[in-house]
Amino acid sequence: MTIASTVNSSTDPEVETGQGSNIDAPELRVFVMALFFIFGGITSLNDIIIPKLKDLFTLSYGQAMLVQSAFFAAYFLISIPGAILVKKVGYMRGAAFGLLTMMAGCLLFIPASASATFSVFLIALFVLAAGITVVQVVANPLISLLGPAQTTGSRLTFAQAFNSLGTTVFPYVGSLLILGSLAQVDPATLKGAALAAHRVAETRVVVHTYIGLAIALLVVAGVVWWQRNRLKGEHHDNGSALAGFTLLRRPRFALGTITLFLYVGAEVAIGSLIVNYLEQQHVLSMSEQAAGKLIPLYWGGALIGRFIGSAVLRLTSPGKVLACNALGAIVLLMISANSTDALAAYSLLAVGLMNSIMFPTIFSLACEGLGDKAADGSGVICMAIVGGAIIPPITGHLADATASLSIALGLPALCYAVILAYGLYARRPVIQAA
Repeated sequence: MTIASTVNSSTDPEVETGQGSNIDAPELRVFVMALFFIFGGITSLNDIIIPKLKDLFTLSYGQAMLVQSAFFAAYFLISIPGAILVKKVGYMRGAAFGLLTMMAGCLLFIPASASATFSVFLIALFVLAAGITVVQVVANPLISLLGPAQTTGSRLTFAQAFNSLGTTVFPYVGSLLILGSLAQVDPATLKGAALAAHRVAETRVVVHTYIGLAIALLVVAGVVWWQRNRLKGEHHDNGSALAGFTLLRRPRFALGTITLFLYVGAEVAIGSLIVNYLEQQHVLSMSEQAAGKLIPLYWGGALIGRFIGSAVLRLTSPGKVLACNALGAIVLLMISANSTDALAAYSLLAVGLMNSIMFPTIFSLACEGLGDKAADGSGVICMAIVGGAIIPPITGHLADATASLSIALGLPALCYAVILAYGLYARRPVIQAA
């Protein structure tokens, strides 16, 4: 993010940090990979929570997508404050704070269920995401310190694979725990106390799932706190956390920030609609639980595509690969929107494969040539993840207005069209800025 830290190689129990060096600490690499797995998995659980809350609170698609708005708004609001916090207290203490905040968000599902109020669920999701944001502020720069600078790219790709593993595993387990318990009662037929009692009863399984996560997070936070002095002499730059905003004057960086905003929005919008899309009569006419079990195919495609993409990117211009993947996503969305049955279902799920290289490629293309301003640019461009809070509700409202999820897929397709254009625009390398 906006944190710049350098660390000496050492095998001592307490690693000294200093200018122009790195950490030789294998156990910390395991810790960071675990963080990527955890926050990736918890984020993907939103795709399971959305259809559950949509049914219980009889929400429109636009209203149900507020789940993503509450969650991803935290990236926009907490990224810079989180970076400031980590600069003051250090990586390990910052990670412990983020994990405890995530735990608090999970525990807020208890009063959310007891009140049977949708808005309280949104507050719980925001707090949970705020903790995830702080953890990401720690994890992203720490990756670059856990080994030689020349292998940072491979470590980042490996860490993102763990993130994708989390997004593949958690939705499947979540579909069994959360969607599998949905009672065969239509909430629209209930009123007053009966409706409130039904919502409380049906959200208990959500509460139990998140209480389990809270316990796991408490254990991880305890381990991190025990290791809080692991990085002795940790150093951070004293530059302003807002310095990166001046980089928006550079067209390549500004357009890359917009492109990342649209990419996250499109990816999240599609993932959020998968269950409801597959439930439709003209697609697979599946139950919520059965549809939820197919969500891992969407996120698993990104996992597989990252391994394929890492090899392809060594041979071809990243901009061209990005443009080709965006074109592939557009074609798949158009096939899905204009077909039925298995073709409509699996062409939509295959978009995950096209998404695989987009985030890191857009990120690297936007920050290319920034030189010693790269850390500041990273903090700003990560705020563009707020696209996940804005594009999904717009997609949901489009589905409500047209009474068609197929037509609503046109908005993510437009987002991918902009990504295609940016890939072509940024296909040539730039000279590093002075």
